Amino acid sequence: MKIQGRMFMWLSVFVLVMAIVYGVWSKEPAGTTALFLAFGLCIMIGFYLGFTARRVDAGAQDDLEADVADDAGELGFFSPHSWQPLALGVGGALAFLGIAVGWWLVYFSAPLLLLGLWGWVFEYYRGENRTQ
Repeated sequence: MKIQGRMFMWLSVFVLVMAIVYGVWSKEPAGTTALFLAFGLCIMIGFYLGFTARRVDAGAQDDLEADVADDAGELGFFSPHSWQPLALGVGGALAFLGIAVGWWLVYFSAPLLLLGLWGWVFEYYRGENRTQ
């Protein structure tokens, strides 16, 4: 994590320099603002990774003598058969389509989004997945 934090910090310096150069040469506010926001995002991610690297043990990616097998193991718990992301995806697509087609479509997508979000949050509190 330490290496990734440093990479994002150096990337943020590069993006800041490019934002200043772009802003001076182009005098275009939208792109300049986007580059400054990208700088802020790089700083946040770099700070988070650096802060977290100090609090956790060094991983295999921080060891120069590590092998690929040293980073093997369980990465986390992932839901094997959830239908909730499909409902969220369809609801989100309808909501964004409502911006182009008409705002009335958002009224139909909001319940689908809320139902998908509710189902995803409480997926492991009921039914066959309750004991996992």
